[in-house]
Amino acid sequence: MAETHKKILFKYYSTYLEEIVSETMWAEIIDAEKGYFKLDNIPFFGPLIATDDIFRAEYDENEKAFMHKETIESSGNSIVQVLVLEKEFDAAVIREKLKALNCITEVLNDTFFAVEIVRNTDYSLVKSVLNEYESQAIIEFAEPCLSEKHRTDLLKN
Repeated sequence: MAETHKKILFKYYSTYLEEIVSETMWAEIIDAEKGYFKLDNIPFFGPLIATDDIFRAEYDENEKAFMHKETIESSGNSIVQVLVLEKEFDAAVIREKLKALNCITEVLNDTFFAVEIVRNTDYSLVKSVLNEYESQAIIEFAEPCLSEKHRTDLLKN
């Protein structure tokens, strides 16, 4: 069977962790010779890349892995990180509201999850849900990878 996906290593500074992190994510092989891939994972810690973005990776001898080099084409999708501050709060409540807005969430642990906002979702609706919980000090959220399309959604409202 032909290989369709590869694990790619991403190294970047995480403002959430305040340190350089390594994150390995699955990507679909677009053009093996050119080293072009399409991200097939939701990043946790905030490299400037979102699901379905096309990027270039090269094999790194030191790391013994393919490493992200540059993003070539944005999918228009965005990634948002959510940190749950309130100890007893069930994050599933917010995750269900986001799911109703066509957002997929990926949970790291009880207090942290990442959200994929697909291109055709109106980000102003997503942001109003997040703002509602942030204003009550239940969560904090960051927008490490906000697409042009989703920035435009915010300007319209």
